[in-house]
Formats: sequence, C-alpha cells, structure tokens
Amino acid sequence: MPKPQASSQLHGILVLEKPQGPTSSDCVQRIKRELGQPKIGHAGTLDPMASGVLVVLLGQGTKLAPYLTSGAKAYRGALELGTETDTYDIQGTVTGSGSWEDLLPAQVEQEVLGWKELTEQIVPPYAAAKHKGRTLYSLARAGKDIPVKTKPVAIDQVQVLHVDLPRVSFRLRCSAGTYVRSLAHSLGQRLGCGAVLTSLIREESEPFLLEHAHSLQSVLKTPDRFAERVIPLEESLPHWPRLYTSQAQAEQIANGGRIEVSHFPDWQPTQPGRQALLLTPEGKALALAETKQHQQGLYWAVLRGLWAKR
Repeated sequence: MPKPQASSQLHGILVLEKPQGPTSSDCVQRIKRELGQPKIGHAGTLDPMASGVLVVLLGQGTKLAPYLTSGAKAYRGALELGTETDTYDIQGTVTGSGSWEDLLPAQVEQEVLGWKELTEQIVPPYAAAKHKGRTLYSLARAGKDIPVKTKPVAIDQVQVLHVDLPRVSFRLRCSAGTYVRSLAHSLGQRLGCGAVLTSLIREESEPFLLEHAHSLQSVLKTPDRFAERVIPLEESLPHWPRLYTSQAQAEQIANGGRIEVSHFPDWQPTQPGRQALLLTPEGKALALAETKQHQQGLYWAVLRGLWAKR
C-alpha cells in the first residue's frame, strides 16, 4: 500500500478514538510521521489497555493543552474481583488473590457507589507521575522502591451497570488525572479479595465526546480527509465564551496590550479570573485571555497568543 501523502501543518484539535493496545504517544507519533504534522501533542493520556477519546493537539493547538487536559473525564469500564496485579489492571503481573464467593452483589455495588465519597487516591506504581525527576513506571521497571504517592480526586457521578460476580461493569465521571485502575484496586482492598480493571473506554474528555471521535485507522487511511476532521482553533474551546475584537483591538492584543472589559458589550464579567477566546473581526482565533484587575479597572489580558502566522 502506498504511503499517504503528507499534509501541511494544521492547527487545531483532532478528536481521536484511540484503539486498545498502542500507547497515546504511539498514536500521536503515527499521525506525526504519516500525515506530516511535526508540531503535535495530546491532552490527557490513556493507558495502552484503554480506548476512547484522545484529544490530539495540532500546531498552535498545542497551546491549548493546559485548558483541555484539566477538563472532566467520563469512562465506561469493567473490573474483576479476586486478583491483584502490580499495574492494578488485567495486563499486569499477578501479585495476590482472594476469595469473593461470600460477597453479595448489593454489597459490592454499594462499595462501587462509594467512589463518590473519595477525595484522594493512591497513584499506581506503573504511572507517568514523577519522583525526583523519574517516572514511577521507570522506577518500577528498574526494580526500585516505589514511593507511595496520593493525589486529590473528585468523582462526580458513578453508575453500576451490571454485577455478575466476580465481574462488575460501571460508568463514572471524574476529575482530570483520576486513575480508574486505582479505583478498582482500592475497591478490592476494601472488599478484602483484590480487584483489577479489565476494560476501560473514555467516553468524554470535556468538552469532546466519543460519538464525535475519528478512529485512528480512518484518519491514517484517508489523508485527503484529514483537514476536514480537524476542529479549527476558533472552535476548539466550545465551552469558552467567544469575544470578537475590532481590527485595532486585535493589533493591540498581538502587541502585548490589554483591553478593558467594558469594550466588549456582549459579555462584561465583573471578577478577575474569567477566561474567554478572543477572535479577530473575521472570526479567526486570536488569543486566550483572562480578566485581571489593574488600578484602572478590569481588563482582558492574554494567556496564550494564537496569532502566529498559519
């Protein structure tokens, strides 16, 4: 099969449906090589076992990473009681086992719903989190002692879809950075029998849904349609307010200036810390901005400029 023709560098967001198996980085690197996108990244890593929404950032879209990575995530998954592994999922090395036969389905369901009460969790030993400059998974693979790290989490919604012990399927919505395999592991510890995550699908990476994602195979096999699948910068933050500037204001912003909130009649927040996407008079992305208090009043100040030549 001939290699797809390389595209010019695009700028925006590709909502990708990551397949099970490759890492998030593997998927991004294939798009980089095969579709000619030298400036590329992603927001919100998925484990190799997981599939679903992976937000790929292209060109100037890489500047949006902090504002997309921090969004809430929604997952559909399954776990199995009776086994523990070093990775907290079914792909790891078994480290222990326990009996689940005396557990009642209602008891297990109650414990799963209890995830909503969690405010912190243990970071898995095989994770990209760092300790003294090294990732935990690199320490684990080197046989080093893994420090116990915890992180704050917020589980907004939990739904138990089916219980057929020792298997449980569920759906949840959680804060960014939540390790669902840690939720499975801690559940097994509370029940006294161990548990591992057996499947995971990310259904949402706020504000993007799985139903709007493109499969990796379709993206790579139809390079002529790649550009139409990329969400342009001006539409990449649909949950942010959008403010149109005048030509003079656009030039002022591009030169590092700030603009009084009162100059935008469509939306005039009264507090600092509010964020918006500034657009040129033609509707093209200009900058990410935030309201800041100065002596003279409240102004829109640039967070990240998006005005580089495209």
